[in-house]
Amino acid sequence: MPRRFPPVAPAALLTASAVALSGCGGGAGSSTTTPLVDRGTVRIAESSETPSFDPYSTFGAGQARYAYDSLVNLTPDGTVVSGLASSWQATTTTATFTLRPGITCSDGSPLTASAVARALGYAGDPAHQLAGAQTVLPNVPFTAGADDAAGTVSATTAAPFPFLTRTLGLLPIVCPAGLDRPATLERTTQGTGPYVLTRYRPGGPYEFTVREGYAWGPAGATTAEPGLPARIVLSVVPQASTAANLLLTGGIDIANVNGPDRVRLTGHGLATADVPTVVGLTFFNQRPGRSLADPAVRGALVAALDRQGLANVAVGGTGRPATDFGAEGAVCHADLAAANLPDRDAAEALRAAGWTRTGGGPLGKDGHRLRLRLITSADLGPTLPPVAELMARAWTALGADIELVTESLPALVNAMYRTADFDVVVGSTPGFALPVGFIPFFSGPPPARGLNFAGVTNPAYDALVAQALREPDTTGCGTWNRAAAALLRAADALPIADGRSTVYGYRTTFATTFGGGLVPTSIRLHR
Repeated sequence: MPRRFPPVAPAALLTASAVALSGCGGGAGSSTTTPLVDRGTVRIAESSETPSFDPYSTFGAGQARYAYDSLVNLTPDGTVVSGLASSWQATTTTATFTLRPGITCSDGSPLTASAVARALGYAGDPAHQLAGAQTVLPNVPFTAGADDAAGTVSATTAAPFPFLTRTLGLLPIVCPAGLDRPATLERTTQGTGPYVLTRYRPGGPYEFTVREGYAWGPAGATTAEPGLPARIVLSVVPQASTAANLLLTGGIDIANVNGPDRVRLTGHGLATADVPTVVGLTFFNQRPGRSLADPAVRGALVAALDRQGLANVAVGGTGRPATDFGAEGAVCHADLAAANLPDRDAAEALRAAGWTRTGGGPLGKDGHRLRLRLITSADLGPTLPPVAELMARAWTALGADIELVTESLPALVNAMYRTADFDVVVGSTPGFALPVGFIPFFSGPPPARGLNFAGVTNPAYDALVAQALREPDTTGCGTWNRAAAALLRAADALPIADGRSTVYGYRTTFATTFGGGLVPTSIRLHR
C-alpha cells in the first residue's frame, strides 16, 4: 500500500483544523429575513492569528477560501459542483478537469490549464514540504499535465486513490505570479478567488476586498449578488466568551462558538449554522513496552467506561455517544461504534490477560503495576479535562494506577509526537471529511517518519484500506467502514461523543463546509 506521508504540523492534525477540512464534506446554512445591505463590511472572528496567508502552508490553508479557488467545490450537503472546472471525470488513478473560459487571476492575467497543472505539481512536490497542501492532496505521488488548447488539466497517480475529485479538485490554485515568488504569498494573495487580501497586520486584523467581475464560484456563484460584502475583516478573538460578547453587542458579525457560551447566544435573533464534531477522540499508546500494546488491556479499559456518562460530560449536557471517528457529514460516515466496541466484563478480561489484584489493591502482572499516563488539554475544548477525569475514575476503580495530566497544547503535542510519554490521550476533532485522512494515524511508521503516534498495528485495517483504495469515490464506503470497525473492535481508538459547535451571524447569513469553514460567496449582510 504505497503512499506518501505528509509533513503536517501535529497541532493542526490533532485539532483537524480548517487546513484539512475547509473544502470537504457537508455543512450547513444560516437564514434570516431582514433586508440586505449591499457592499458593506462583514467582521469575522478568528480564534488564532494567521502568520502566513500562503494557501499551501499550515495556517494559510484555512483562509485560502477567500482569495483562492479550486477546480471543484462542495455544497453544504457534500455534492460536487463546479469551480474553476466546468466538468470533470476521475478513476482511481486518473482525473481530468475542463476549465471554464474567461477566468482571471487577481493581477488580471488569464488562468490557463498549464498554470493549474503547474500549481498542482508545485503543491504536490514533497521537496517543497507544503503542510497545508499535503493535507488536501492525495497521499500517493501524482503527476499533472495540461492541454491549453482544450482547456483541460489531467493528473495521474502512482497508486490507486479513490477520491481524486475531492482531493486534487479541492486544492486552492495559486496563480503563476505567486508561484514565481512564493515568499510573497505570506502577506499577499495571488489567486482567482472572490476576494483579495488588501491589508495585513501581524496579529490581525486582516482585510479582504471583493473582486468585481468574478463569476466562477461554486456552481457559478458571482460577486455581483446583492448583499455580498465589499470588505471582509478578520479579527483575532481567542476566547469563545469574548466572541460571544462581541456577537451580542454587534462588535463582530460572524464567529464560531463552542462550549457553554453557546447557551448565552440562544434567543437573540442570531443566524446559526451547526458544525458537527467529535468530542473526546481518544488514542491508546501501543508502542512496544507499553501496557496498552496488549489489545486485551485496551479492550478492558474501553469496556469499563460509561459511554453515555462520558458523552454527557463531553457536551456539557445530554450527549450522544459518538458513532464514528469522524463527525456527521463526513464521507462514508456510519453508525459503527456501538456494534463494534469491546463489550465484556472488564475485570474478567484483565484476569484472563494475566492481570490480578489482591483485595482492593492495584492491578499487577509479572511484578509490574498497571500504570497509565492519561493526558489531555483544555486548549482543545473546555470539557476534555472532565472527560479524562471520568475515565480516570472508572479505570482507578478497575485497579489501574492513573496519572491524570492536563497539558498546554504545545506540551500535549510534544508528548504525542516527540517523547511518546503518554498511555492515553484525549483530544477533540471534527475528524477528516474523507476516510483516507485517518490512514497515517492508524498505520505506517511513528514520528518522525510518519504520523502513527500511538503505534497502531492492525492488519485487518491495513488489508481493508488496501482494498478500499482501489474502489472509486464513495463506492468503497462499505469497505472503508469495515476498516473503521476493525479499529473499534481492537480498541485502537475511541470516539467519545458526537458534538456541535455553532457558527453565529449578527446581521449576516452564510453557508459553511465540513468543519465550519465559511463559503465566501454565500455571505450576505443584512440590516
